[in-house]
Amino acid sequence: MDILHSFIDGQSVPGPGTTITLESPQYADRRIHLAEASDELCAQAVASALAAFRRHAAAPVVERAALLNKAADLLETRVDAVADLLVSDVGKPVRVARVEVVRGVQFLRACAVQLQTLTGEMLPVDAVAAGVGRHGLVRRVPYGVVAAITPFNAPVNLLVQKVAPALAAGNAVVVKPHPAGTRAALAVAALFVEAGLAPGLFNVVCGDRSPAQALVRDARVRVVTFTGGTAAGDALARAAGAKKFVAELGSNAANVVLADADLADAARRIAAAAFEASGQQCVSAQRVIVEAPAYDAFLPLFVEAARALRVGGADDETTDVGPMVSRAAADRVMAMARRSVERGARYALEPKQDGCRVSPGILVDAPADSPIWADEAFGPLAVVQRAADAHEALELANDSPFGLQGAVFTRGLGNAFLFADGFEVGSLWINEASRFRLDMYPFGGAKQSGFGREGVRYAIDELSQLRFIGIRPL
Repeated sequence: MDILHSFIDGQSVPGPGTTITLESPQYADRRIHLAEASDELCAQAVASALAAFRRHAAAPVVERAALLNKAADLLETRVDAVADLLVSDVGKPVRVARVEVVRGVQFLRACAVQLQTLTGEMLPVDAVAAGVGRHGLVRRVPYGVVAAITPFNAPVNLLVQKVAPALAAGNAVVVKPHPAGTRAALAVAALFVEAGLAPGLFNVVCGDRSPAQALVRDARVRVVTFTGGTAAGDALARAAGAKKFVAELGSNAANVVLADADLADAARRIAAAAFEASGQQCVSAQRVIVEAPAYDAFLPLFVEAARALRVGGADDETTDVGPMVSRAAADRVMAMARRSVERGARYALEPKQDGCRVSPGILVDAPADSPIWADEAFGPLAVVQRAADAHEALELANDSPFGLQGAVFTRGLGNAFLFADGFEVGSLWINEASRFRLDMYPFGGAKQSGFGREGVRYAIDELSQLRFIGIRPL
């Protein structure tokens, strides 16, 4: 039995600990076996990263940028091979898997470009009498060791979103990927070493919750960057204590369709945002709020758009909705749908389960306390709710403890600004669905959806700190 081990100082490092076995959601005869890192092995990974950081903290920008570009070049030559890992390990449809890996290539290059534009500033310290004859400047410096804890749903993209800015800022990074994303994380880490990254600057520890806790507790880790559920984020933040913590957490994304919208366009875009990736993205459309005059026309268009999506195997080029990450995840989603119906919701499109696959499900008339309205589905379920007008639609959109990214479809400039001013989210799209994301803008949550921002420049800012230098010339 081949077992995946942690990657420290540029090599696989076996260590004591339990073995975790995961079944492929796509191939019934494939399994992943990984050795969960012990607390001692996590401490070894942090020690390695800290030593590497101290050795290479003075690396100039030109070297860091060249390294990111070299890693991008290597990843670009392996798009198909890495995409195959996503197909097998997380059930991501192959077309989408390739797009994810290419996006990782693009993100690495964008970080390299951004490094050339990072600047500090001069402060007019002589604005006060005590500062006369002195100079003040501010620059960005690395923290040291960054712990990055990544989810399964985008094992390459969300890994690179953390690792590249951390390295660009001059840090070392220790990654703890979701078990299902372990092979992808190890492949990317080895690729960085092949590109010339000094061993120890990018380590990976395998496992589930225990190594994540061990990493964030370590006092030598100065920043934690985490993507995952709100409950897990809360537990990790408490364990981390007094250190920088960047978190992209849960969501229950609202997509609002007002009466003046292009209803067919909104239905297609929201259906893709709700059901592609099997709904397993934090910004997947879940609550669809439709202004009353458009409701009866929109609902059949939305159902039709959902039916048009092809449910199938992840290795099929024509698949839109592939398997969920595990049978347990699929069972959980079906149970959420049943509980919502028991509370009074009705099916406009009933989901069907076949092993790890769940077809799109659309519910209507869901009470406010039903799971589909109140909780995060993280699966191919959506609920459609009627609102009397734009103001009630905004109230319903804000009826959630979450606020990551939202959307509103409208032709009216006034409506657009109503939501721009009042929608409690970290980012908002007008006439584009909630799952749409570009890497150059600040991405992150409001309320219980997290704190801090990702996106090329913004992530580099989060993973570096300001240092003031005052000079009194002699």
